[in-house]
Amino acid sequence: MMMRFGESPEPPPPGAVPPDFDNKIMHASFRIGSSLIMASDGCGGESTLSGFALSIIPANKEDATRMFNALAEGGSVTMPLGETFFSPCFGMLKDRFGMEWMIAMQPAEQTA
Repeated sequence: MMMRFGESPEPPPPGAVPPDFDNKIMHASFRIGSSLIMASDGCGGESTLSGFALSIIPANKEDATRMFNALAEGGSVTMPLGETFFSPCFGMLKDRFGMEWMIAMQPAEQTA
C-alpha cells in the first residue's frame, strides 16, 4: 500500500506540510517475510537516516542471502554475510535509500 500526500482524501491543515509534498509518501506499508513495515516521508524538512539500523531475523541461510542481496542492490555492503560468534549468518549493509540494515539469523537452540 502506498499513498502520496497529493492522493489524501482529506487535505492536511494549512502549513502542516510544505506545498511541494504532493509526490512525497504519506503512508506506505510492505512486507519483509512475515513482518509488516510501515513508512512515510514525514511531514517536512530534511531528515537523515543515521544512528540506527533495522534488523531482520531470517528463518534460514537461503532467506538471509536473498534478503541481504535484495537490500544491497544499489547500496553498499558494510559487513558481508558470514558466520559470527553470535549468529550462523550475519551481515550489515546500507540500502540504496541510505537505510542501514542488519540480517541476523538466530543460532540453533542447543540442548544440554
